[in-house]
Amino acid sequence: MADNSFAAKAKRSRFDEQFDQEFNGFDPSSNAKSSQRFIGILDQLDSKVEKLRKEALMLQEKKDFLAMSMDLLRNNEYLTGLNEGEYEEINCYVQRISGRLATVELSVCTVRDRAQEDSLHMVNSFIDEIISNSDAILSRLRCQQFLNACSTTDTTTYTELDPSMCSDKKFENALLGCTLDDQKTIKKRLQALLDYLIKQTVVH
Repeated sequence: MADNSFAAKAKRSRFDEQFDQEFNGFDPSSNAKSSQRFIGILDQLDSKVEKLRKEALMLQEKKDFLAMSMDLLRNNEYLTGLNEGEYEEINCYVQRISGRLATVELSVCTVRDRAQEDSLHMVNSFIDEIISNSDAILSRLRCQQFLNACSTTDTTTYTELDPSMCSDKKFENALLGCTLDDQKTIKKRLQALLDYLIKQTVVH
């Protein structure tokens, strides 16, 4: 029991040291009012939490991009030209990488109501249709239309887009039902997808 108490005190001591380093030696007995000191610490904590959320969101976007890349490879038309042995080898490799990616768990919760959840599901379904389509030219066209829809909800535009091209109204309506954070994430996802599809059509 004494050993456990000593370990707890040592752990607490290390925490105190780290806390002091992070927040410039918090001292509630200082001349400043304790409530003001606490508010100052909370302000710093709030900033650090927001920074952590942004970093986690960036990592989530990277994971989503890798997952999308794997899906695109699975549906690449050139795979159909491989013999059975080659196809099986490539497919096993894809499955192995996908399995490793699945071990990375990232979760940054965005508060959504039921309608926003439904809108996000609809948007993801539209994008999944592009990814699963083996026609790279048609997929690129659809992706551009989706990005044009994004430009109605965001002041920034994608330089590869033809301004005269109409947007997809069904996608736009679904997008407008999403949260602002989701809209930003969707646009980044579409930009990455279009970059890939442009390269594919150039190769053709």
